[in-house]
Amino acid sequence: MRRVIVDSAIYRDGRRTDGPADLSDALDQARATGDAFLWVGLHEPTEAEFDHVASEFALHPLAVEDALKAHQRPKLEVYDDSLFAVLKPVDYEPESDRVSSGELMLFMGDSFVVTVRHGEGAPLAQVRRRLEADPEVLKHGPTAVLYAVSDAIVDHYLDVAGELQVDLEELEADVFAPTGGNPANTAERIYTAKRQVLEFRRASGPLAGPMSRLTGGSVPFVNERSQPFFRDVNDHLLRANEQVEGLDRLLSDVLSAHLAQMGVRQNDDMRKISAWAAMAAVPTMVAGIYGMNFDHMPELRWVASYPVVLVAMAGIVLTLYRMFKRRGWM
Repeated sequence: MRRVIVDSAIYRDGRRTDGPADLSDALDQARATGDAFLWVGLHEPTEAEFDHVASEFALHPLAVEDALKAHQRPKLEVYDDSLFAVLKPVDYEPESDRVSSGELMLFMGDSFVVTVRHGEGAPLAQVRRRLEADPEVLKHGPTAVLYAVSDAIVDHYLDVAGELQVDLEELEADVFAPTGGNPANTAERIYTAKRQVLEFRRASGPLAGPMSRLTGGSVPFVNERSQPFFRDVNDHLLRANEQVEGLDRLLSDVLSAHLAQMGVRQNDDMRKISAWAAMAAVPTMVAGIYGMNFDHMPELRWVASYPVVLVAMAGIVLTLYRMFKRRGWM
């Protein structure tokens, strides 16, 4: 258990205090005073490791199953003895321009909070330090933890959306560059960016429902006076969702513009090929006619026929070239 328990502490009157190492004793001590709560943080526990925690805090079996399996959508569920919340933090990897998501499960009940983290994207260590530095917020008990974790995750959504916006601007510059760049590489980058936006939407989109419930109040185990704080988080979430939806629409527009430009360039290439073929057809036709083995052909005995034919072919080709050039085919 020491391997999966990242941190465990009792908080009384907004201050961290040392408690018993045994979870059962620590929970009894937190409940004895009435103004304290126990916060236990776990990282990717196995089923055997989590069974002990689940039994100590009387967690609902369905919530425990979700916490162990991970791969859950953001949600908020209320059970008889606890509140279960699932959040999906996201992280941006600048080296690969990719968005990765983790999962964070939070159990809240009578004088306890249990957080279960999957992946590396959840900022729990920073959240705990920030809360411990602000006793006034931490006095609100387990609700303060739910608020602080949600606020940190949603605020990071805005940071990731900003990074994706920079990538989109670079894509737009490549698509609308005069040279057009490498069409195959550009199309691949656009599709990759759309996959990153989709990963982002899977994390931020479903969280709108749970946040709306928290801002509406009357959620068990949640302090009713915390509504203004969750409204602030919800406002940031709405802004993040609007940004990611805008990014998705813009990427679709950029992809359409890229495909349209590729079609225009292909038409230009076909016009150029057709123009060169037309100019090559004239001397080929004349040479083909004079290459036929007939005895009676005009101007066969005329001394100047050869240079005249060459000049005529060059004149026709030059005329075609000027005509195609004027029409923009060359």
